Amino acid sequence: MSGPLPWHNPQFVGLLARRDRLPHAVLFRGPEGIGKLAFAEAVAQALLCEQPAATGEACGTCPGCVWSIQGSHPDLRRLEPESAEESAEPGEAREKKGGLHIDIGQVRALADFISLSTHRGRARVVIIHPAETLNVPAANALLKCLEEPPPRTHFLLVAHRWHQLLPTIKSRCQQVVLPLPAPPLALEWLARQGAAAPELALAHAGGAPLRAARYDEEYWQVRARLLELLVGREFDALAAAEELRDVAPVVAVELLQKWSCDLALQKTSGSVRYNPDQAAALAAVAARLDALAILRFHRRMVRLQRVTRHPLNARLFLEDLFLACAELLRGTGLRQAA
Repeated sequence: MSGPLPWHNPQFVGLLARRDRLPHAVLFRGPEGIGKLAFAEAVAQALLCEQPAATGEACGTCPGCVWSIQGSHPDLRRLEPESAEESAEPGEAREKKGGLHIDIGQVRALADFISLSTHRGRARVVIIHPAETLNVPAANALLKCLEEPPPRTHFLLVAHRWHQLLPTIKSRCQQVVLPLPAPPLALEWLARQGAAAPELALAHAGGAPLRAARYDEEYWQVRARLLELLVGREFDALAAAEELRDVAPVVAVELLQKWSCDLALQKTSGSVRYNPDQAAALAAVAARLDALAILRFHRRMVRLQRVTRHPLNARLFLEDLFLACAELLRGTGLRQAA
């Protein structure tokens, strides 16, 4: 564990100033890739610290802090999907094999943890990340924990898509909104991480620096080739699927979602958000397409993001994806499902 990222220091200081009045359940929400998990971990460490500073911040040296930093504190539990792939930055992601959801068995396993006495005589903390991956049985089981928690038990929920949480869970949490960092702060941080072209990476990540930091050379090469293919009217969907057959569906959909968003912005406002280095090419493509067709295609890409991590057949998925691109570029995309 470590402290929150620099752009969240004001929220961190404000939260610790009222640590004695901290509710038993807090929901940290905001865009993915901004450091919400790092924030929750820093709060957990502060709650478990045995010699906190007057400000409430963790000392970093007591046994509680050492165990927290090592990820082995006996009064801390984490609930995460067995399979998670988000940001490659510390405190924001890890990659495992297994299920895509937090299931009821994981929640039920908390029963002994929250009912027994704490090992260190202080708080006990449960971090749930990302909270929206709780399946319905798990969410309902968690409600029982949130309704009557033992004293000094804190549930820290981290959510990228908090609107997907059950209303009953949201209503039992105090919500803390963590914002995107100001661009100068984010660019300074990215430069320290050694990111190439930090301005472009930050724009492409929608202002989320941890997401921007994970883009590697292979990703930029795939992006460049796909955008090159999409410039012409004679886009060959099957040839593109063959050439890009090793590209993960989740990456292909992400790139097309950002491409179509930029097309829509270019069509309606003459600006782009994600691909500023491709503004001229995007303007040329947008000029010959119907705005409604672009919006329908973009909406389809947004919906597909829910299933890209487990397509039944990745090759057929890519072919279908690029066939939809071809129809849009030919001007027949209006018949795509809304």
